[in-house]
Amino acid sequence: MAERGLAALPLPQLRAQLREARHANALLRTEAEMFEKWYHKMEPCGPSLRLLSETLDAPPELTQTRGRYKSKLHGATDYFVGLTVEQKCELAERELTEMKDEIQRMKEDSEQTLQNFEAVIEEADVWWTDVKKAISDFEKDIISTISSKKGSIVASEKLLRYMEEKNRQRDLLREKLRLKNYLLKGYKKKLQQQLRQKEQMGETLREVRLQQLQVRNAQYQEKIDEKNQELLQLKLTSGKTVQVLNFYKRKLQDALVTSTSLMKGICQRKELLGKIEREAALVEEQQRAEAESVNWQLRKQLSDYSVPPVLSYVQKKMAVTDLENSLKAWERKVAVAEMSLQSYRRAWNQVKMSGNQH
Repeated sequence: MAERGLAALPLPQLRAQLREARHANALLRTEAEMFEKWYHKMEPCGPSLRLLSETLDAPPELTQTRGRYKSKLHGATDYFVGLTVEQKCELAERELTEMKDEIQRMKEDSEQTLQNFEAVIEEADVWWTDVKKAISDFEKDIISTISSKKGSIVASEKLLRYMEEKNRQRDLLREKLRLKNYLLKGYKKKLQQQLRQKEQMGETLREVRLQQLQVRNAQYQEKIDEKNQELLQLKLTSGKTVQVLNFYKRKLQDALVTSTSLMKGICQRKELLGKIEREAALVEEQQRAEAESVNWQLRKQLSDYSVPPVLSYVQKKMAVTDLENSLKAWERKVAVAEMSLQSYRRAWNQVKMSGNQH
């Protein structure tokens, strides 16, 4: 039935199930290898763990064809997989700690190797510098003398003195290195003795160190708890800060939109101002032209103006005075006529009233 169900599935789904099964098998194999490694460390390997590793490494055909052997393996694996989650986590933590220690040791070894290589390179650089200096001195003192025409005897003497000086320097260096090697050997013996003494004392001080480590572990655990509290507080502060930042981002976005609209308004106002300035300049030019035209006409009238004679002015003044007097007389006459008209109207109104009464 299972084979018919698998045959009924489409090929992509079968491939996905195969990938999932392979991934789960790889995880189980890795877990079994880690358990087997720690089992070898704790005690000799038992049959159940050996059967588990053989089951995970065995091909699928073997597990399908050998039903009885498969049932035995299942029984062994069921017996071994009885580990709790806490035990598995403890084993994983131990494996992780060991891997970290191994990585730290490899790092320290790599750093030591790197330091050795750097020391060798530095020594080679110093040696090469000395060699180049010796070559330059030899070429300067000996080769230049040999190449001259009149220095054959002097050159041989210089060469002999140069070789004697180099031999003497080599002997001094050899003696210096021998003394240094002797001192280093003595220092090495002293360090070895101190190391043996520390190893002997270490057995007695192991319990004290264990207690100290436990106290330190408790202190570090308290510090870790404090740091976790600080981290939680910082996370809360960070959340509030993010909220405030988002608020100010929104305000900034609104301010940018407002600024954009204001910039558009300013551009429009500037365009309108430029248009008004152009129109004002045009109107000013027109008004200036009109004022200049009126001024020119007034100047022309002023240039053409002639003062009348004094006698005509006196006559005109007397005529104006007579007209003003006659105007005042007529105004008095009009006032008297209005008063008489009002009296006539009152008399007429009385007559009309009396006529209505009769």
